[in-house]
Parts: sequence; C-alpha cells; structure tokens
Amino acid sequence: MAGSDHAQLIETQPDTPLHLPHYAIPVCFSPTQLSSTFWRQPSPLENIITVEKGIQLRALLDCPIRKGDYSIFAAEGSSRGRTQADPSACSTSRSTAMKITAVKPFVLNAGIFVKVETDSGIYGMGEAGMKRRGRAISEVVTSMAPDLIGEDPFRTEHLWQVMFRGGFFPGGGVQTSAVSAVDIALWDIKGKALGVPVYELLGGRVRDRVACYPHNGDPHRIEDLLASCRKSQDAGWKFVRWGLVDPKGKELLEPSRAVRYGIEQVRAVREELGEEIEILVDLHTRLDPAASIQFCRGVEPYRPFFVEDPIRSESAESLRLVRRQTAVPIAVGEQWAGKWAFRQVIEEELMDYCRVDLCIAGGLTEARKIAGWCEAHYIALAPHNPLGPVSTAACLHLCLASTLVGVQECPRIPGTVHTDVFPLQVPFDNGHLLPPEQPGLGVEFDEEAAVDGEPGAGKGSWFLRDDGSYTNW
Repeated sequence: MAGSDHAQLIETQPDTPLHLPHYAIPVCFSPTQLSSTFWRQPSPLENIITVEKGIQLRALLDCPIRKGDYSIFAAEGSSRGRTQADPSACSTSRSTAMKITAVKPFVLNAGIFVKVETDSGIYGMGEAGMKRRGRAISEVVTSMAPDLIGEDPFRTEHLWQVMFRGGFFPGGGVQTSAVSAVDIALWDIKGKALGVPVYELLGGRVRDRVACYPHNGDPHRIEDLLASCRKSQDAGWKFVRWGLVDPKGKELLEPSRAVRYGIEQVRAVREELGEEIEILVDLHTRLDPAASIQFCRGVEPYRPFFVEDPIRSESAESLRLVRRQTAVPIAVGEQWAGKWAFRQVIEEELMDYCRVDLCIAGGLTEARKIAGWCEAHYIALAPHNPLGPVSTAACLHLCLASTLVGVQECPRIPGTVHTDVFPLQVPFDNGHLLPPEQPGLGVEFDEEAAVDGEPGAGKGSWFLRDDGSYTNW
C-alpha cells in the first residue's frame, strides 16, 4: 500500500474507538474502508460483523444471545456474504440491562441458600458452606444486599470484588461463604438469561460426565465398612470413601490406635473389593504430621486414590513433612477461604488433588481461578461437596468445564433429597453426574416450601484422646 493511500485510510476511519471489548465475535472493517490487499473471504464458520460509518457496536455486543440464535445479525450485506450489524435488532441492550432487585438468604434444615431476584423475573440460586454458621452467614448476606440491589448481575467479577473488599477488613470463612452463595446465584442468572447451562459460560464441556464418590460413613467395625463399600460398588460407584475412626468408641480418637485400625481397614477393603475400586480415606485433619506419615506409609501398598486432609489446615507448611515421606496422593483445601489460602500449597505442589469448596472459597468466580492455577501445576480438582442441590450443581458445572478433574464428592444423590424445596435437580446416573440441559445451574427453588430451620443445629462434634484432651472432629 502506498504511503498516501495509507494516510487516506487513516483519515477516513470512523471516530468510534477501535479498542472494543474482547467479545467472542470477530470484528472487521468494510472493504470500502480497507484495501483489498487486507480483505479476505470469511470462512463459513466465522461470524463477521461489518462496521460501517462508526456504527455503535457496544449495544449489540452487550446484548445477551441465546444459544444458536443469530437472528440479531441482519441478513443484508455485500455480495460476498458479509453481514451488517444492526443494534436495534437486539431486544435487550446492556445499557438497559436487568437489575438486581432482591438478595434473600434462607437458613433451612437443608442448608444455607441465597436467592437473587431481578427485575426481569429471572432469579438465581446460590448455596453457602459452613452450615453451623448459618445465622452469621445470613446476616452477612443481608448486610451486603444494599451494595448489590440495582446492580447488573452480569458483572460477576466486579460484584465479587464489591462483596469481598467492601467491608475494608478482610473477612474469613463466614464472609466468603456469603460471597460464594451470592456469586453462584449470579452465574445461575447469567445462564438463564442467555439460555445456556453455566458450563457453557465457563468455556464449554470438556467431558461428558463427572465421576463421583459416595460417603461410606465412619464405621467402627470392619464388617460394616465392607458391607457399605460392597453396596456402593454394586450400585455402580467406582469410588468408596470413609473417615478415620478409633475402634474403641465414637467420641474417642487416640492417634496411634486409629492409625493402626485405619491401615487395617484399607487393607481389608482392597482385598475384598479388588483392584478396580478406588479407595479414598478422609483423615479429616485429625492427626499431627508424625501420625499422618505413619498412616500414609502404612497404606501405600494398597494404592489409595488419595488420602484427604492428613493434617490440620491452619499450617500449610506442615504438609511438606508429609509430602516428603510418602508417595500416597494428598487431597486438601476444603476449609480454605479465597484463592490466597491455596497459594503456597499450589506453588509448592504440596497436594495432588484440590478440595476447593465452591460454597466457602468464593463461588464459581473464585473457584475457576483456583482451577486454572492448579492446572498449571498438574493438580486435579476434587471439589468438596457435602452440601445440598445447589452446591452439587455448581461443582458439576465447574468440573464439566475444567481440564483436570479427579473425582467429585457427591454423598447426596440429586433428586433423592430436598425435592420439596428443590423440585428440579441435576441428573445423576451410575455413579456419575451428567450435564443438565436447562439454562443456568439446572436447579429450581420452591420458595413457598422453604421452611425456616437450622442446619447443623445442636452440640458441636469433637473427639477426645485417652487423656481427655480435645482433638479435631
């Protein structure tokens, strides 16, 4: 192109800024504005928007597009098959986007849930972790509501920052549980508004189903453990999981005795169920590093899929002691709030499976960042999910769209629990969660059936050592 031609081209460019947001729609200029040297025939798979005379793209690009619906692109164009954008064809400009009208917490026996309502009639559901802190989480949600009402629910990242940082003082697990519930509800709204499942918004499916594991209890007799594991295997589950116990009683946990008994349990299950079953053992932060190392080395010959929470979660540095002295895969992370708590364990590769809890760590917005961080270190996801239908759905969507996934915790089969409050839940079959077809998370909430309750009510759980001292539950 000659210099004068280039100068003329620049002079004839529209005044509209060229640095438009990076949306998943390619943008090019009309051949009347560009030299034919730079123009090429688009492929059939490309959607080309022609920009002529400074046409305003922002209203069009911000318009929600239902899956497979390209009707907003005008049919007319040049003979070369290009189409011209018509912002007026968009029925809902983002300049008049939906607004949040209510943020409603529900503390039920089934769990802690948040319903976010909008002026369009679309609502989203979220769920919070830390069930024993239900009333505190509810108050945090209520306190955040004024900062959310009137806002655009599509701005998930912005609203996450508002909720997390708006109180100035960094919060702990109670705050991030509240943030998690609202955030998950916002993703549910986005999926419903766009007419697609949430996993489509996270990059689309990379797998057809997600393998899950049940809970086989904390049996104090090996015969009971074997019976429970056989039942799971016969029902199609490929994994079994149980927790470390002391054979002397339900409220006792003497570490050395529990370690010996735990090794015997793993040996018995492997010999009884064979090599095809995957064994998970949850130490539930009940041991110190020395006892945990003894357990992990003792079960190495029986090849567990992973050992979960081998030590208390307050000191991630202590995982180095366990990591150096055992080849057993380690899974941790269920108690951590926010990405920063995962930083050292990911960067130093002190875990093999990330037990991020979407309902504690910060919802889908935060969990997808943690998942990407883990992927760079070849750490697979195994999301923590002892909760209700919304948590299960959120975990499913994250796993469907994440590259590295080991297994998903799923002790409560969707469609078998809390069906009065959640009449629609995600599909499940033969030990696997399946992709939902409904827009959003794929759950529906019956507010009229929601009865005020208290999840995790009653006396707290704990174990005592033989000398009467307290140890973790």
